[in-house]
Amino acid sequence: MIMQPNDKNYWDVLWGKLAAELLTLNWQTAREDLNRLREFIDNSNFTNIQGLQQRTWLIHWSVLVFFNHPKGRDLIIEMFLYKPLYLNAIQTMCPHIMRYLSVAVVINRGRRNALKDLIKVIQQESYTYKDPITEFLEHLYVNFDFEGARMKLHECQTVILNDFFIIGFLEEFVENARLMIFETFCRIHQCITSQMLADKLNMEPEEAECWIVNLIRNARLDAKIDSKLGYVVMGGQPLSPYQQFVEKIDS
Repeated sequence: MIMQPNDKNYWDVLWGKLAAELLTLNWQTAREDLNRLREFIDNSNFTNIQGLQQRTWLIHWSVLVFFNHPKGRDLIIEMFLYKPLYLNAIQTMCPHIMRYLSVAVVINRGRRNALKDLIKVIQQESYTYKDPITEFLEHLYVNFDFEGARMKLHECQTVILNDFFIIGFLEEFVENARLMIFETFCRIHQCITSQMLADKLNMEPEEAECWIVNLIRNARLDAKIDSKLGYVVMGGQPLSPYQQFVEKIDS
């Protein structure tokens, strides 16, 4: 607070203060320190290489903040996906960060509008980086490969269980990933058997039926269940083959 930005130690103090806030789990202040560092980096006269390196470091440090701060799910999307300098740093220096951006989009139901932009980046970077989480989204939204998405979702659970940053979001990720499979599948099919749906979601038929009942009860699904015949009948009209083809081209 008392040091001028042109002081030779200012840069070290910014990083040191961020480190201190992370160690004391003070996520709100850590977020403020991240913003201060980002402004300093973006407004400094670094060479292109130096700026790229500093943004890469900031991206890695910020992951810990974003997955602990209450608004982190929105902040990570805004910074990693919609700030070109930081998206460029991810694509150039650290494509593995796509895992965390993908998780943030999946668990953030309020930012489904970011999904199409994320898929484009995943496709662009698929030759340099892939993991089960990015492949799950590619199978589901690019290839419409529901069997492939189902298998990748199983692998995603193993990945998340072994990732320090996102292990706490396992249940939320699986729930939202299943919902994404279900919504995409229902856009193509109007009538689905409970067994078919259970297979797609890696669930037992009874478990899948209870899951759908809860969706209907919470007004998140326009559908009805025929328990006697074992069918789920959608309320809306399915996409025609032409519409499916157009959407695949647009995505």
